[in-house]
This record gives sequence, structure tokens and C-alpha cells, in this order.
Amino acid sequence: MNACDESVVSASERAGEPAHPSTATRADAPPSASNGRGLDRWLLLRLRAALGNPDIDFAVRDSARITCTAAPVASVTFASRATLLSILTDPWVRFGDAYSAGDVQIDGDLVWLLEAVYRAGGMGTKCASLFRRALALRHRNTLSGSRDNIHHHYDIGNEFYALWLGKTMAYTCAYYATPEATLDQAQIAKMDHVCRKLRLKPGESVVEAGCGWGVFALHMARHYGVRVRAFNISHEQIAYARERAAREGLARQVEYVEDDYRSITGEYDAFVSIGMLEHVGVKNYETLGRIAHGCMGSHGRGLIHSIGRNRPARLQPWIEKRIFPGAHPPALSEMAHIFEPWELSILDVENLRLHYAQTLRQWLANYEAASERVRAMFDEKFVRMWRLYLAGSAAAFSTGTLQLFQVLFAPRGNNDIAWTRSHLYTP
Repeated sequence: MNACDESVVSASERAGEPAHPSTATRADAPPSASNGRGLDRWLLLRLRAALGNPDIDFAVRDSARITCTAAPVASVTFASRATLLSILTDPWVRFGDAYSAGDVQIDGDLVWLLEAVYRAGGMGTKCASLFRRALALRHRNTLSGSRDNIHHHYDIGNEFYALWLGKTMAYTCAYYATPEATLDQAQIAKMDHVCRKLRLKPGESVVEAGCGWGVFALHMARHYGVRVRAFNISHEQIAYARERAAREGLARQVEYVEDDYRSITGEYDAFVSIGMLEHVGVKNYETLGRIAHGCMGSHGRGLIHSIGRNRPARLQPWIEKRIFPGAHPPALSEMAHIFEPWELSILDVENLRLHYAQTLRQWLANYEAASERVRAMFDEKFVRMWRLYLAGSAAAFSTGTLQLFQVLFAPRGNNDIAWTRSHLYTP
């Protein structure tokens, strides 16, 4: 028996009043519209069943409540029957909208609640609709579409991201060599981990496809003595990166190019892309592979770091619609379309999903600490929307719904590759 059975409590019963006989409605038969509490209870049961019966209490404010026999992870209260009905029509988009609007109250840890939903399964990973397919067409990653998608997420103010990303301004998975590491320590460790995988040497050249706020390019130049060309189509990020490079005396070693990865030319010792593949689109993977292959010549090395999945599936629809338009976390089978057409040899694959769950937990803690400043910059709806995005992402990585892949590769004939992995853990 599931820990959440069909134990139900109405508002009058919680107050000590006897339940009206008409509220004793079977869970599989909707009560009449005149029986308000019974109808709300039936709708709550339908929602919980659709979600896979997670260990969560559900309620409609001032009406019905359904509870778990075991201790619930958290409780969810909907502002009204209208809110609940709206969510029932499309839980994976409208729950996020209702939470952002303040029409859903969460009592308990938001990450734990979302973990319970992901673990329960339900319809969560099987969402497909005409709306989602239309959304994908609208947010295609063409040259102009990619700029629009990136602008939507990244060009909302460097000051906002600086509130919670930490000193590095790295907006990708960190690497926790020890569980006690701080966020900044783990981000620096991630950069070193990637540099060791690429076996960078002083005097070499590196091209970076998608550079964020530019910190990794600066790290490679400062600590590994390489020259870097870094591409990005976010104007605000490029402006920040150029100013920081000048301030830190690295402008001669690092060139930031405000352009699409498809415009990369030239030959380099290494090709690297951290956190950009999610924005490329599967239809463009062969093009990305052609770019990487052309960049590396016959003796280069390459690394792609990307959010992924165990099997092909679209991004969670609310995040795709409200937060990351055009984004797609690929399965390894999809990533193969980058490498196979160009006979690029995959040398190593590492999955760091638990590191990303920890990264997101620390981002979320920083975000909560700065929530008043975020509210002053935007509004309460924005605060709640990004809280849900960060918490939901943490839950997705901790439950294995999302993965974090680092794939190391090289041209087919390159024999100048590591014999063992010892160099990764012996600086």
C-alpha cells in the first residue's frame, strides 16, 4: 500500500465538526457540484494519483485536505478550486505559473517536495502535447532564434546573477573535490578538472564556444599560460568579461568575441564548451561537430560539458516556457551526432550530476539570502519563479531526472592522448 492512502479531512472535520454524509464520496466518482468540499477532495485525489502518489499532503484553502498515512515530505495548498482545476489540465506548466503568482503555498522544503514528485514518476517525464511541439518550433536555435533565446535568460542584468553565483560568476556545475568545499572553491576545482582533462600546456591556443561571463577563459590564461578566443552571443556577458579581463591584466591573452559558435574559424590546440550545448539544438549537433573538428586539426583535444538525460526527452515544460526557451538537455545517444559524422573519438565520459545538485543547493541558499534585493530589482512573482526554477533543478539532478556529462574527445588519428587517468587527480 502506498504511504499516501485515500485518507481525507475536510475543513469542518479539522475544526472538530462532524462530516456531512454527502462528503463521503468515493475517490473514483466525482461528487455533485453542490458538494463543494467533496468535489475539491476528489480533484485533489486525482492530482495526487496523476503525480504518482508522492508523500505529500494536498489541500484547497478553506476546503478539503488529503493527507498521507506516513509523515509527509511537505504540504501543498491551492488558493482555490479554480487554481486546482487549472493545474489539473496541465500540471507541469500551470503549477509553476500558479506558484509564481502566489496561488500555491508550500509548507516544507521546496527541493524535498519536488524530489518526491520526481521520484513518484507519474506523468512527469512523459509530457508531450501540441503546445510543447509548437513551443519548440517557436524557440528554434537558428542564428536569430539563438540570440533571442539567450537574451531571454542571460541578459536580465549582471547584477542579478552576481547576487547568487558567487565570486567566480560561473553559471555551470561546480566540482566538489570534498563535500566541505565552498561554492567558489568548487567552481575553481571544476575549471582545474577540465584543464587537466584537456592537458593544457603553456603557449597553447584554446577556443571556447559559449563562455558565459568569461571566468573560465581567464582561469585558463592565468593558471595554464594559454591563449584563448571565447565566443558568446550574450552582449551583457561579453561586456562584463571584457571589462574583467582588462581589470585583471589578461586582455592580451584572452579575446572575447560577441558572435555565434557557428562563426568560429581557425585552428587551435583545444576546443572546449561548458554549458552551451543545452542551447544548441539537436538539429545543429552535426554543425557543432564540424566546427570542433575543423578547430582541432589532427592533434587537438576537445571537451563538452553539458546537462543531459538518460534517454531523449524534452526539458521540463514550465522551465522551457518561462526560464530557458529553446533549451534541450541531450542524452548521450543524441550527443553522438556531434562526434560520429566527423569520426571524433570519445576518450572519456564522466557524470557529475550529484555535483550539480550540490551546486544548485548552494545557489538557492545564496538566492534566498538575496531575495529582498531580487524583489526590489524585479517583483515578487520573479522571486518565486526563479526560486522554483533553482529548487526544481536541484531536485532533478538529485533524483537522476537530469545528468551532467563531461565528454572528452579527439580527432581519430591523434595518439597524443592520456594513457591513464592519473593526471586528473595528481596536480
